[in-house]
Amino acid sequence: MAIDERAFFSDRQETRPGSFQCQKCRRTSEYGVRWVRRTKKDRPPAGADDTDRAKFAKLRDYLLRLDDQVTCKSCGRKFDIPSQQSMVYLDQLSGLPNDADLEREIAEASGETEPAPEAKPAIPARFTRKSTGWK
Repeated sequence: MAIDERAFFSDRQETRPGSFQCQKCRRTSEYGVRWVRRTKKDRPPAGADDTDRAKFAKLRDYLLRLDDQVTCKSCGRKFDIPSQQSMVYLDQLSGLPNDADLEREIAEASGETEPAPEAKPAIPARFTRKSTGWK
């Protein structure tokens, strides 16, 4: 008999911040979204057969979103969280680079040691000449 999936994981609830825009008043604000963190146990439960052990070997830790709606802090209306992703694997979440790391990787890949400062384009001469009209 197959063992329920919940026997392979230990659950812990947590709140993660998220920035969302209300569809009614168009104001963006930070909201706390409830998630369940499911971490794989160190060994399969007692009474597991060979198929359960094979399933256990393939399992990964993940986050499961509990909240589908949040209440706007400005107008008080409920709106849906505009994300179709309600489950995230933890190995995908920890592998995301932040902006500073991303800029550094791009600079290294292009052969630069530090990111180049933004160069402003030259202004055409017709805009820098002294005006002669409109007396």
